[in-house]
Amino acid sequence: QVQLVESGGGLVQAGGSLRLSCTASGRTFSRMGWFRQAPGKEREFVAAISRSGGTTYYTDSVKGRFTISRDNVKNTVYLQMNSLKPEDTAVYYCAAGSGYIEAPLGYDYWGQGTQVTVSS
Repeated sequence: QVQLVESGGGLVQAGGSLRLSCTASGRTFSRMGWFRQAPGKEREFVAAISRSGGTTYYTDSVKGRFTISRDNVKNTVYLQMNSLKPEDTAVYYCAAGSGYIEAPLGYDYWGQGTQVTVSS
């Protein structure tokens, strides 16, 4: 059974940092990504990483602040989030798939989500 389990969310002040983790069980995935969804908004792409970790993708609003990485031995993907802003507040979802990189439909498996709240 395939499962993606996220951890690491929480409450942080603006300018602070958090690291999200997502551990996959059941199989190893080629591409993994992070999406987020704020109240009343659509789920949006944040970052993605290739199987080897050699290629990464970011949405413009997080470039230079967020870093995605993966440990294939642990079957875990990470999202290091620095210089957090109140507009980063959302539920963050881990996803795995091989379709279009920046669209939710490009991913077949999803975690349950973890809340990130950034206070001003």
